[in-house]
Amino acid sequence: MATHARPGPLPGPSSAGRRVPELDPGLVGEWRDGGGELIDLFAQARQRLGGVAAFRLGPRPTVLVTGAPAVQHVLALRPDRYVKRSHRARLLIGDGVLAATGEAWQRQRKLLQSQFTGPGMRRYEQRIAGAARTTAARWAAYARSGEVLDVGEEMRRFALDTIWRSLTGYPLDPATERELAAVPTVVAALPQLPSDGAAARQAVSAELAGIDAVAARVIAAARAGEVGPDGPGLLHVLLDAAGTRPEYTDRLIRDELVTLLVAGHETTATTLTWLYLLLDRNPRAREWALAAGAEGSPERRQAVQALVSETLRFYPSAWILPRCAARDDVLAGYEIEAGTDVIVCPYLTHRDPGLWEDPGRFDPGRFTAPGRRPAHPGSYLPFGIGPRACLGLQFALRESTALLEQLLPAYVPRFRSLPARAVYGLTVRPDGPTPAVLAGGEAVAP
Repeated sequence: MATHARPGPLPGPSSAGRRVPELDPGLVGEWRDGGGELIDLFAQARQRLGGVAAFRLGPRPTVLVTGAPAVQHVLALRPDRYVKRSHRARLLIGDGVLAATGEAWQRQRKLLQSQFTGPGMRRYEQRIAGAARTTAARWAAYARSGEVLDVGEEMRRFALDTIWRSLTGYPLDPATERELAAVPTVVAALPQLPSDGAAARQAVSAELAGIDAVAARVIAAARAGEVGPDGPGLLHVLLDAAGTRPEYTDRLIRDELVTLLVAGHETTATTLTWLYLLLDRNPRAREWALAAGAEGSPERRQAVQALVSETLRFYPSAWILPRCAARDDVLAGYEIEAGTDVIVCPYLTHRDPGLWEDPGRFDPGRFTAPGRRPAHPGSYLPFGIGPRACLGLQFALRESTALLEQLLPAYVPRFRSLPARAVYGLTVRPDGPTPAVLAGGEAVAP
């Protein structure tokens, strides 16, 4: 690799603290010319400059944050100084809670938070279990017939069924499933859409119209008093709020519904797909989880959840968390000027050998044995940390564990081919299909 003269430090405000070290622009140019993924540039910046580093993709510097104390500072200790400006998925989710800011976000989050903690979560347990049983029955049929299935599509069907039951009280029917296939299509397209808002919307107009039609239909049905076999769902909570809160217009209800659809199935489906791909390379991890305890025991559940947690370490649901400095600050001893773009990257924090022992090894035991994982709260953040951490953390872990408790003892997917690489978009997803046939899985005695 060619050598380049290092630039001077970034300009910054006169205050205590050093200037953020900046990656050589020649190296950024080489990355551009090489056509690499953005994560390659991030990894180079972290490796060369440490847990707080800067680089330029335009006239202004961007600061990359991967060190655990700095991560905690940005997301948890000073969230008022490092704010969200615009969510990449706003085209799809509108003013839903993921994209909302300020007082609007506080009101929306407060309404939804009660649904995803404590007693709120318990009302969705049977819906999660129902979706897991449906998937298990489908896998039993695949195993009997020897039919090839796509593991990624199966995980998406399960996660979509789960959130649909939770939203509407109805199990996912085939027609709605086909209509909602537009959701992952738009999510995958978002990073490549034109920067102009009107042009971007035009590029996916047919998909957005289909999603809007589904939302309008179920909102109208719920407003007319229709209740699914599982009872009222999250959609009914939103409609009830509209009775006393004028901000919950039909448009905001649509935006929250679509936000919950996207956040409630896309990330879970991707995590479960990665888990099965990791188990294919690390079959002893499955045996370890099944040997942890008898079926239904707390020990086995803890081990299965550790499989999920370790998968999320490799492939966090939010692999980057963009923020903007609302005012001057000192971060880990470095000056941050107001207006600076700041990117927290959990993907790299989770792979930091200074935090994690042998980070390249898939080792779920680090989440069950005391002292095996870093104690610092900024070390592990697959759903973010601080006030804007993902609302659905417990929901996602519960649904993933419920499905795996059914499938892991009975079936082992034998992949016909494997994705060649990961794609770093709104989520980190496998690039390509995951075809497999199901072999019988013999449960390991505890």
